[in-house]
Amino acid sequence: MAQIRSKPFGVTKEGANVTEYILSNPGGMSVSVLDYGCVIKNIIVPAKNGPVDVVLGHDTMADYENDFTSSGSTCCGAFVGRYANRIENAVFTLGGKTYQLEKNCGEHHLHGCFSRKIYEVKYFGDTLLMEAVSPDGEDGFPGTLKIAVRYTLTDDNTFRMDYRVSSDADTIVNLTNHSYFNLAGQSSGTILDQEVWIDADAYTEADAQSIPTGEITPVEGTPMDFRESKEIGRDIEEDYQALKFGGGYDHNWALNGSGFRKVAGLSCEKSGISMEVYTDLPGMQLYCGNFLEGDAGKGGCAYGKRSGVCFETQYFPDAVHKEDFAGPVVRAGETYDTVTSYKFTSGR
Repeated sequence: MAQIRSKPFGVTKEGANVTEYILSNPGGMSVSVLDYGCVIKNIIVPAKNGPVDVVLGHDTMADYENDFTSSGSTCCGAFVGRYANRIENAVFTLGGKTYQLEKNCGEHHLHGCFSRKIYEVKYFGDTLLMEAVSPDGEDGFPGTLKIAVRYTLTDDNTFRMDYRVSSDADTIVNLTNHSYFNLAGQSSGTILDQEVWIDADAYTEADAQSIPTGEITPVEGTPMDFRESKEIGRDIEEDYQALKFGGGYDHNWALNGSGFRKVAGLSCEKSGISMEVYTDLPGMQLYCGNFLEGDAGKGGCAYGKRSGVCFETQYFPDAVHKEDFAGPVVRAGETYDTVTSYKFTSGR
């Protein structure tokens, strides 16, 4: 069973102390988490040539705050909400009432402020529980939301993320994790030669501002087809409108199946490390770091374009405006739960 220890990490600009929690299992894998934004700071995976840190991140609290409060925030490693991805024109209607949200992505709303909260932490056994409250009206959303994030590291090198929320008023919720993975190591350069597999026959078409059009487009015969594992770089520069709009892969795939199942994978021949993604959610944003621009990384490195790849499990973007998309509505007094996990293997 994993063990948990903690150590001071830094202090926010407002003077709040931030703590780093390290979950370590008997096989040599460890995950470091901050109580700021429930950030996944490190994932260390044992491999054939020694341990590898497979996620991008920052070394200091100042770097995280500068990143997460900037207009071009990477949300590196963070727990994202109240609504992951985009809401067109930062407005939605629920129960006959219209809510105006913060416009933090041009005219639209993106992700929200959960990445900038300090969470209260409890831990027991191999599980870390992080809790916070999102007050009614925060970012413009209705309802006081109680948030519980549970991180668990198992002996088979699975890192599991359980999210639970409840609200005192009808509201909308879409939660994800925004870790950037590089299985060759966080400072190794681009991920273009790493292979991705996605169990999806279609993706949600989007416009130049990454707002879904409402069309669910088959991947057959397009560069968006990852049903057979392929290198990320193989088709990323193809002359295809969706790739032009996204600057590469930055799209939501309509995942096959339902319930908790394996939906995607990432593998790296260089390190021998592979990762499987499991979720109970209907969609997943594959984002290949197209807009990383030399961001300050760990160990003094700089994260350039396509230094990491995100697997953001989610409800479809802008689902509140699309009748055919599953709606992420949480009713007053109800509890909403979702789970995503990453399972790592290596050829050592």
